[in-house]
Amino acid sequence: MTRRSRNPWASAVLERLILIVATLGLAAGAQAQQAAGQVTHLSGTLSVKRIDGTTKLLSVKSAVQEGDLLTTEAETYARIKFADASEVVLRPHSQLKVENYAFNQAKPEGDNVVLSMLKGGLRAVTGLIGKRNRERVTFSTVTATIGIRGTHWGMLMCQNDCGGVPTVTGQPPPNGLHLDVANGAIVVSNGSGQLQLNAGQFGFVAGPNVPPAAVPPQQGIQVTMPPAISQNKGGGQGIGKSKEGECAL
Repeated sequence: MTRRSRNPWASAVLERLILIVATLGLAAGAQAQQAAGQVTHLSGTLSVKRIDGTTKLLSVKSAVQEGDLLTTEAETYARIKFADASEVVLRPHSQLKVENYAFNQAKPEGDNVVLSMLKGGLRAVTGLIGKRNRERVTFSTVTATIGIRGTHWGMLMCQNDCGGVPTVTGQPPPNGLHLDVANGAIVVSNGSGQLQLNAGQFGFVAGPNVPPAAVPPQQGIQVTMPPAISQNKGGGQGIGKSKEGECAL
């Protein structure tokens, strides 16, 4: 049996196809790693644990990706601006995981945001996804899940670590999830019930098996931020430490 000779033209075409497939694969991989957001303001130490297990310190203009676990240390405030223009500001000693983040301005059907608050506190402002697909934005905690309604709001999880937070009684806030709403509304739910909080209202969830409850304004806990991080001046900048006077985002 005679061996067929190799066709140079066919080989060239095959090599070109392999190159095209490889290029498309690299492009798809790069797209999958596109940043979900960026650090715009930072004081102190902000670290991240990536989905591949690696850890690093972040700075102003550092990218935040889907799957990231963000951790703020003592006296650290960090402001994150996401691709849809939503924003989150983390308090000191906080942990936030970007469980899911999908946004394409031209494809609203693909919107999906799930952020898990594991520790500490934050303030958040709704972006484009929350305005056009509010049911696609979820904040989860160990005690309850929060859905947004075109919102500017705050939450603080106390786990025997809220000794420095002021209250009307002078005692530390009780353990559990404290909530406040500046604009819009949020819906707080767990296995025991559901509650909508509107602008100017406060809420509290003592545990995953306790229904969410409204709190009188004079007893509510409002999450506050230093002026340098509460004012959006556009570009990234450093900010002062947490002992500055505080105000709402």
